[in-house]
Amino acid sequence: MIRKLRSGEYRLYSRKVNPKTGKRRNLGTFKSRAAAEKHERDVQYFKHH
Repeated sequence: MIRKLRSGEYRLYSRKVNPKTGKRRNLGTFKSRAAAEKHERDVQYFKHH
């Protein structure tokens, strides 16, 4: 899940809510949306391999 920050950067959040904090986990901040999308694909790949 990618959200745009006020600073103009994009942050990748986990899809599920972290039960301990009640918030989504931050999986990295990126300058461009394309970079965030690429990282999201990488994360999904490693979750299944």
